[in-house]
Amino acid sequence: MIYPFVQLSNFNSELFTRARKLIRGNNQNHPWLSLSDEQLLQKAGLWKKGYATGKEGYTLAAILLFGKDETIQQILTHYKIDALVRKDNVERYDDRLYCTTNLIDAYDELMDFVEEHLSDPFFLEGTQRRSLRGIIFREIIVNREYTHALPATFIIYRDRVETENANNPHGEGVISPIDFSPFPKNSSIAKFFMQLGRFDELGSGILNVNKYIKAYSGKDNPLFIEGATFKTIIPVPIRGAIEGGISGANEGAIEGAIGGVTDGVKERLVLLLTAIASIEGKRVPDYKEKTNLPESSIERYIAQLRNAGLIEFRGDAPQTGGYFLKDTVRQLID
Repeated sequence: MIYPFVQLSNFNSELFTRARKLIRGNNQNHPWLSLSDEQLLQKAGLWKKGYATGKEGYTLAAILLFGKDETIQQILTHYKIDALVRKDNVERYDDRLYCTTNLIDAYDELMDFVEEHLSDPFFLEGTQRRSLRGIIFREIIVNREYTHALPATFIIYRDRVETENANNPHGEGVISPIDFSPFPKNSSIAKFFMQLGRFDELGSGILNVNKYIKAYSGKDNPLFIEGATFKTIIPVPIRGAIEGGISGANEGAIEGAIGGVTDGVKERLVLLLTAIASIEGKRVPDYKEKTNLPESSIERYIAQLRNAGLIEFRGDAPQTGGYFLKDTVRQLID
């Protein structure tokens, strides 16, 4: 969609500076870095000429990416992203982010919201630490049909995240990650986010969720449902409830046992506790396989978790018994 009367003055100049910084961080030799604001928009396909109509000007994607807030709201009065947390109060919400700004800022706001309310399990791919949370949730803004009045929703429950966006369907029902054919809802936005390093490629969202969901949540059943709306249901890790237990239950004992450790060690304690919660009754070698932590570290962390009153050993002998969550911790996550 072309808007011939939108001028460069309708865009937020600070966003061009931010965009260049992100592009440089992704590729310091990117050819767009030497372009003016107007040239960048043209090169990114955000200025077009409609040969069927004769109209030429900036596109809706340009407005959503770089437009001033008042420009966006005048052109797309229905545009908004509504993010809710419904862990305790499922009728209303525990927390809310109501976002009506440009997509560059909206991405950061939504990812900050995700970071605040969803855990990010420790994960190594080879020798590189990767954010599973970031991989799984970062593409949610891009995959939306913005010409539709239905608001995009992002709802965090205790055991799952549900997103629902307007859609121009190319099929009906649950999408199989094995044989699906990706269709871009906003190819210009997706391509621009690729230059920012925030988007991999067309179809990468479904593929990445299926690739990493087991490591992230311990479950392997995300759902992508196509119809008049595009709905995604992503299971979230038991880890989030465990972290709540660490910060809330038996706080004095926990702080006494692990309060003085570094964030890195504390993260590994949560990783091990998550593994124990998902497969109780096992011993150190089993949790080594589950966490990729050295056995010596696991033995040390188990001692700390036992001292904190979070886990216990059950069994008549070390060779036949295993580690379990204490009942008080189990009640927090059931």
